[in-house]
Amino acid sequence: MFGINGPEFFLLLIIGVLVIGPQRLPEYTQKLANLVREVRRMASGAREQIKEEVGIDIDDVDWKKYDPRQYDPRRIIKEALLDDDAKPVSAGAPAAVAAVSGAAAVGADAAPRRPERVLQSLPPGEAAPFDTEAT
Repeated sequence: MFGINGPEFFLLLIIGVLVIGPQRLPEYTQKLANLVREVRRMASGAREQIKEEVGIDIDDVDWKKYDPRQYDPRRIIKEALLDDDAKPVSAGAPAAVAAVSGAAAVGADAAPRRPERVLQSLPPGEAAPFDTEAT
C-alpha cells in the first residue's frame, strides 16, 4: 500500500506521534477511523447505486471484452469484408446485384483488384477552380 514497507511505516508512525503529541493522538486516531468508515460506506453505496441503475453487478462484468487494446482495425475490416461475400443472394434480388455478388463469390479466392483511377485534367490554359468563401 503506497509503496511503504515495515520500517518506513514505523518511522512515519513515530514522527506522527511526536508531531501530533500524546494528548491529541486519540482524537486523531478516532477521526482517521471515522474517515475510513465513511469512505467504505460511500464505496458500498456507489456499488449499490450502480447495481440498481445498470442492473448488473460490477463483479459479473467481463472487463476484457471492453479493452480497446484487443481491437485491430485491420482485422475488423477484413472480417466485415469477408462477411459481405459470404451472405447468400436473395431470390428477389435484381439480376445486376446477383451478377455482381456472383462475381464476388467466384473471385473471393483471388486477390481483390483496385478500381481504375480516373484522372480528369483541365484543358490547357484553363485556371483551376477557386472558391473564395472556402478560406
